[in-house]
Parts: sequence; C-alpha cells; structure tokens
Amino acid sequence: MRQVIMYKDEDNYWVVECPSLKGCVSQGKTQEEALSNIKEAITGYIAALEEDGLPVPEENFVSLLRSDRPTMNKAANQSNLKI
Repeated sequence: MRQVIMYKDEDNYWVVECPSLKGCVSQGKTQEEALSNIKEAITGYIAALEEDGLPVPEENFVSLLRSDRPTMNKAANQSNLKI
C-alpha cells in the first residue's frame, strides 16, 4: 500500500502524488476519480520498473496533513489506498 498526497489545483481538479514513486502523479475532477487514477498510475509505474529489472522503491512517507481527512479516507478506502 502506498501513501499519497492529494490537493486541489488552480483549475479545481484534484491532484494526487505518490511521494515514494518519483514523478507518479495523477488527477481527477473528483477525489474518487483522482484516487482511482493514481491507483492505476501506481500499478503501471511499478509494473514498468519490474519489466525493466529496476528496484521498486520502498515506502518512505512519514506524515500527511489534510483538512478534509474523513472524505479522503472514505475515497481512499474505496480505491484500496492508504492516506
């Protein structure tokens, strides 16, 4: 399970980043869509590393600050992600 950071950008889209996978970023119009998209991005990122025989980075995120945590937790649980 990977930790993610979620925030709204200037265009009102939800952006989600996976800090332990450098450059693994996705977005969506809703939190749910953004989390679904990052789950797919994480899966593809790890698959590409494994295909190329490269090591998969360990999880290394320490903490996360977010004001709307209950909504994010619900969306993350539905997408099988940990936030």
